[in-house]
This record gives sequence, C-alpha cells and structure tokens, in this order.
Amino acid sequence: MATINQISDYVIFRCKAEGNSDLSALKLQKLLYYIQAWHLAFYGAKAFDGGFQAWIHGPVNRDIYDLYKDTKYLYSEMTISDVKDADVINKIEEPLKVHVDTILDSYASFSATQLEIMTHQEDPWIEARKGCQPNQRCENVISEATMQKYYAARLGK
Repeated sequence: MATINQISDYVIFRCKAEGNSDLSALKLQKLLYYIQAWHLAFYGAKAFDGGFQAWIHGPVNRDIYDLYKDTKYLYSEMTISDVKDADVINKIEEPLKVHVDTILDSYASFSATQLEIMTHQEDPWIEARKGCQPNQRCENVISEATMQKYYAARLGK
C-alpha cells in the first residue's frame, strides 16, 4: 500500500507536469479524499494509509495538512517544489497510478470551491459532521465504511 505522502506527491507532480495552475492546498485535500473514496468503492480497500476528518471546508487529511501548514494556506498554490520525493512516480504500483490518474481526469478540472461544495453534499462528510454547526471546528473522522458504501452505491454496486 502506498503512503498518503506518496499519493500527494504524485498528484502534485502530475498536475504540475500537465500545467494545471489550479492546485491549491484545499484542492489537493479534496483530490486525495476522492482518490481514497473511489478506491474503497471500486476495490473494497484503501488506496493509501491515512484517513480524513470532516473539517469546515470538507475532508482533510491531518498529516498532509500538518506537512504544509507552515508554508501553505487554504488557497495557496501547490508547486513542483512541494513534492517531497522526486522519484515518487517510480514508487507507486501501476494499478494504483491508473486509479489516481482516472480520478484526476474526472475531478482535477473542478475548482477547490466546487470540490468543497461537492463533498458537503455527500453522506460521508455530512454524517461525520452530525451535531456540528456549519462554521464549527470539527475533527471527527469520516468513516471509511460510510465512504465505501456511499461511493459504491453511486456505482450501482
């Protein structure tokens, strides 16, 4: 299994290599979430280690947040210099790269705000934030079982 840091590096690398200038720290978080969610739905297993919390602006992986919190803000642009492991492309197995590429092909064209709105309308984030006010800080973990069930249902499984 890959690490979330490897997948994060791969997402940044791929987006920047393709000239995508719209990859903020917020958008990176949402893309990572959808990579994990759809991997759970398609394969019944995690794509990488690490879970997500139901923050105000949508799902956030705390490890990735902590990695960049001193240098990036919510809408800060990610750059190729943010890739921690330049050899990451050779460290991720091909089937996982294909999955990540498929999710990026589907979601990378959306803005960070659009992705945030999308996650706010989906059961995993909504369920994890039950009892929280819209602008209330929340670190509740989004259930991977709920993610798998919700996205698998969208596939008709």
